[in-house]
Order: sequence, then structure tokens, then C-alpha cells
Amino acid sequence: MAETMLKIDDINVYYGAIHAIKGISLEVKQGEIVTLIGANGAGKSTTLRTISGLLKPKTGSIQFLGENIAGIPAHKIVRKGISQVPEGRRIFAEMTVNENLDLGAFTRSDKKGIADDLDMVFSLFPRLKERRTQVAGTLSGGEQQMLAMGRALMSRPKLLLLDEPSMGLAPILIREIFKIIVDINKQGTTVLLVEQNANMALSIANRAYVLETGRITLSGDADKLAASEDVRKAYLGG
Repeated sequence: MAETMLKIDDINVYYGAIHAIKGISLEVKQGEIVTLIGANGAGKSTTLRTISGLLKPKTGSIQFLGENIAGIPAHKIVRKGISQVPEGRRIFAEMTVNENLDLGAFTRSDKKGIADDLDMVFSLFPRLKERRTQVAGTLSGGEQQMLAMGRALMSRPKLLLLDEPSMGLAPILIREIFKIIVDINKQGTTVLLVEQNANMALSIANRAYVLETGRITLSGDADKLAASEDVRKAYLGG
């Protein structure tokens, strides 16, 4: 059995007076792709932001490789091996592709490893290699998503958090991005994926959790959830 990499236990998260996450528990095992699906405003992004240290849970624990990381500052969490690709990409638009990727490795000093990882990113995303000197703000939406993912991979994460990677992309690009997520996972990176496109997410994930207004209402093997009547009606247009 693969060991548990991330274990969230009964976390509650507030935005001011708003109780956004209501006692959720979930786990991600090493080597898995796990997806969180749910409607807009269900608390999916809030969950990721709490794992990556941008938000602090009021109660509950977040164990990463056996250590409670709840409330640790975000830059320290990156050093521990968790990297997030934020919703809306958030690349540095004024900088070149190369400069964005360099910034992804800001926690590292192993020059050879950084150079190897840059080659790995360019093999996953050949289009970025062609545009390495281009200013990032001039890239297409799909290329910006690739750059955001490449930048996150430059910190050599053990766990990659992906927040709505398909947002705003054409169907053909969505398929390409999801194929790359599978490739990243095959190369040894564990993935926690938040995604509106439940069909695509369930098609690549091992397991899934359904989030509704801050609570987990269903969880299980992704293929079983994809076949479930309730999930089909609510999220798969069935």
C-alpha cells in the first residue's frame, strides 16, 4: 500500500464571519491523482489555499508526510514539497517565460538539479521551449496555463496542487493539459486537482471527493463516482 502523503482531519476555515470549510477530512496517498469536484463556491479553492498556507484553518490538522503543517507560512510549505498552480494562472506577465520558470526554483540552490528540471519542463511543454524568451503576458491562455504548471514544477514538489487548470481553455487544449497532468503524475509527482470540469477530472483521477457548500458529501474511486447517478445528475450533465 502506498503511504499517505497528505491527511486533512476535520478542518474548519473561515473568511471573516463566513464559515467556508465545515469540518472536512480527506487524504491523498503517494503517487495518486485525487480530485475535488463541486459547484462554484463549494470551497474547493479554499481547501487548496489552506493546504498551501495562504489561509489558516481555525481548527483541525493538515498532516503532510506525518508533520502538521496547518498554519505554517506559505513559503515554508513550498520548501517542504507542496506547490500550487493557482486559479487564473497568476503568471508574472511582464517577465519572460525563462524568468517565470527561474522564479519557480527560488527555494533551491542546486544548479545542476534546476537545469535538469528546466529540461524536464521543456520536454513536458515543448511550446514553452520555443517561447522561452517571450514575455509571458503575450502567451495564449493555454500557454500561460502550461507556464504556471511548469513554474510550480520547478520547485520539484512532492505534491502538486492544481486549481481549475481547464478554466477558460478550449476543449482541445483542456485535453492536452489533462494529458500533461497524467504525464507529471507518471513521473512521480502526486497530484491534488480541483476542477469544474468533473468529466475530465474523474477520467484521470484515482479517487475523488465531492464538495458541497464546504462539506464533503461523497468520496470514493473516481470511476465509481463517475458512474454514480447522483454525481452524473449534479456534475456530469447526465
